[in-house]
Order: sequence, then structure tokens, then C-alpha cells
Amino acid sequence: QIVLVSGHLDSWDVGQGAMDDGGGAFISWEALSLIKDLGLRPKRTLRLVLWTAEEQGGIGAEQYYQLHKENISNFDIVMESDEGTFKPSGLGFTGNAKARDIVKEIMTLLLPINITDVYDNADGTDIDYWMRDGVPGASLHDDLSKYFWFHHSQGDTMTVQDPNQMNLCAAVWTVVSYVIADMEEMLPR
Repeated sequence: QIVLVSGHLDSWDVGQGAMDDGGGAFISWEALSLIKDLGLRPKRTLRLVLWTAEEQGGIGAEQYYQLHKENISNFDIVMESDEGTFKPSGLGFTGNAKARDIVKEIMTLLLPINITDVYDNADGTDIDYWMRDGVPGASLHDDLSKYFWFHHSQGDTMTVQDPNQMNLCAAVWTVVSYVIADMEEMLPR
């Protein structure tokens, strides 16, 4: 059984793509790194996917889906960060009411850093195939007020990234992915 965390590499026109979507790739990598460094071993596999060709029509996501859809019942949740890594406020979530209640309970663990909101509907081109077929999905919600200042521009460089805000994003990703991967049962569908 798999908990999938992901971001994509899509700087294809200008800039370095450090915020869009290098930040999502980084926090996904960091979540798995933190779990390993803490010596935690969840019941399910945590899988990192760094998507490619999202801007060219989601080619990488479609290929991955085609290669793995026969095992769709083993995918517990698919998580994608694709709207920058500014100050997070919570998660977008797509899934049934019982699964949403579980995710809301998990988010209470993040009360000490004041990131507890669960919004309607996860958003992510690379996880849409899975969510369409009933796999619960999550996307990072963060402060988008500056997102389009840098999105696909020459200004999307490492200087955009605030290490403290990225650490908060990574904390959300780490807690949610680990707790779901370590629960007794998969999220209800």
C-alpha cells in the first residue's frame, strides 16, 4: 500500500522554477528525508514522485498512471504540491466525508504551528487521474498572494524561497503523509 507525495519539475520557459514547482518537489523529498532521519517506519510505503512534463499536458503523470493503475486499490492517498511553498494554511482534500473527518483530525496535530485548515478539493494536474478514479487526494494550501509575481518568470529563483516557510510546508507534508501511512486502515473511499 502506498502513500504518494509529489511535486513536479516544470521550469520550461524562463527562470529556474525554484518556487514553481521546485518548492513542491523539495518539500516532498524533505518529508521522506525527515521521516527516515527520525527512524520512523510507517506501515505503508511512502513514495516520492517528481513529475515531469506537467506543462506539456501532464505527460509524465499520465504515463505513471498508465503504468500503475492496475494497483489503484493499493494507493491510500495521492498528495501534490504545485502552488508554491509560501506560508501554508492547510490542505485541499478530495475524498469522502469519512476520509475528510480523518484528515481533519490529523491536521489538529499541526495546531502548534497554526496550520489546521482543510479546504474542499485537492488540486493537482499530476494527481487528477487518481482522484478521478476515487483515490483520496491532498494538495498544499499556502499564501498565493505572491505566487503570480514569480510564476513562469525570470524572477522564479532560489531567492524567492523563504526557508522558514518551506520548513512549515515540509512539516505539513511530513505529518500528513506519515500519519496516513502509519494508520491501521487505509483512508475510506
